[in-house]
Amino acid sequence: MFKKKTGIIVFILLLLVVLVACKEKDTAESAPKETEEPKETEPVEEEPKFVYPFTGIKTNEQVNNRAVAVMVNNYYKARPQTGLSKADIVFEILAEGNITRFIAFFQSQQPEVVGPVRSAREYYFNLAKDYNALYIYHGAATHVEAELQATGPDNLSGSIYDNDGYLFKRADFREAPHNSYLQFENVYEEAAEQGYEVEVEYEPLPFLTEEEIPNIQGNTATDISFSYFSNDPIHYKYDTASEKYLRYNGDMQTVEYETDEAIQLDNLFILETAHAVIDDAGRREIDLQSGGNALLIQKGKVQEVQWQNVDGRILPYKDGQPVGLVPGQTWVNVIPERIGLNSITIQ
Repeated sequence: MFKKKTGIIVFILLLLVVLVACKEKDTAESAPKETEEPKETEPVEEEPKFVYPFTGIKTNEQVNNRAVAVMVNNYYKARPQTGLSKADIVFEILAEGNITRFIAFFQSQQPEVVGPVRSAREYYFNLAKDYNALYIYHGAATHVEAELQATGPDNLSGSIYDNDGYLFKRADFREAPHNSYLQFENVYEEAAEQGYEVEVEYEPLPFLTEEEIPNIQGNTATDISFSYFSNDPIHYKYDTASEKYLRYNGDMQTVEYETDEAIQLDNLFILETAHAVIDDAGRREIDLQSGGNALLIQKGKVQEVQWQNVDGRILPYKDGQPVGLVPGQTWVNVIPERIGLNSITIQ
C-alpha cells in the first residue's frame, strides 16, 4: 500500500515538473524577441562639383558669373578702402608719379560696396580685357577714354552714373575724387541693360592640391618689405595662425573701412617689368606681355620664379612649368625693373 502511494506521489511530482517546463517554454516562445538595433552610418559628403576659377576654392554652386574688375583708389586719403577683402585677385601697379592703384577682380565673392573707385589707365583696362572681366572705373583722360571705348573691355564708368544712387554713390566722409563708391549689387543688372554678357565660363588658374601644399619649396618668408617710393613702404607679414599674409602701407594695416577686417592673402606674387613714363603728367606704359623675373610667396616660403603672360593671364612658371597657387586670394605687385626684386627685404 505504501509503495503504491509513493508511486502516485512521484508520478504527480513528475507531471508537475513537465507542466511547469511546458509553461515556461510557451512563455518564452510568446515573449517578444529582442532584435539588434541597426547601426547608424554617417552620410558620406560628396566632393563639390565646381570650383571658383580665380581662387581654386571648391563649391557646390555652379560658377558662371562674369568677373568684375574695379579700379580702386590707393591714395593715402582713400585708405582704408572698402571691399578688397572679397577680391579674388588684386593687382597693385603704379599709376602716375608716386601713386599706386589697385585693379581688383571679384568673382567668387560679391561685396555690397567697393571703393573708392578711380580713373582708368590703358594697362589696367587691358588686364580686365585679358581676363574677360567687366571693367569698372570713374573717369579717364580724353585719349584714354577714346582708346577704352574703341578697343577696351565691356565697361561701366562712374562719370556716367556719378552719384546716381544706383550704381555709384558719393560718400560724405571723404572728399572728391576719393569718395566715389560702386554699389556692386547692381553691376550685373546694369551690364545686362547695356547688352554685355554677365555669364561666362572660365578656365581655372593652376592651383595646388591639398596633398601638394605641404610640399611647397623655398626659403623662409615671414616678413616682406619693399617700396615703390621711399615715403610709403609696403609690408607683408605672415600670420602663422591663419597661414595667410597681412598687408601694411607703412604702419597702417590694410583693412576694411567699416569693419576693420584685415585683408588676408594666400599668394603674394611680386614681378618686375619695364616701365616707361610717357608724358609730363607722369603717366606710364608698363610691359605686361614679355615675362620676366618674379617671386612667389606662399605659406611662409618664397620661391624665385618667372612670370609669363599666358593667354592674357599673369602666371608663375619655374623651369618652363606652371607653379600652382594655393587656393585662396592672390595679390600681385608689379614693380619697375629700376626698383627690382633685389630691393625686396625678406626675413
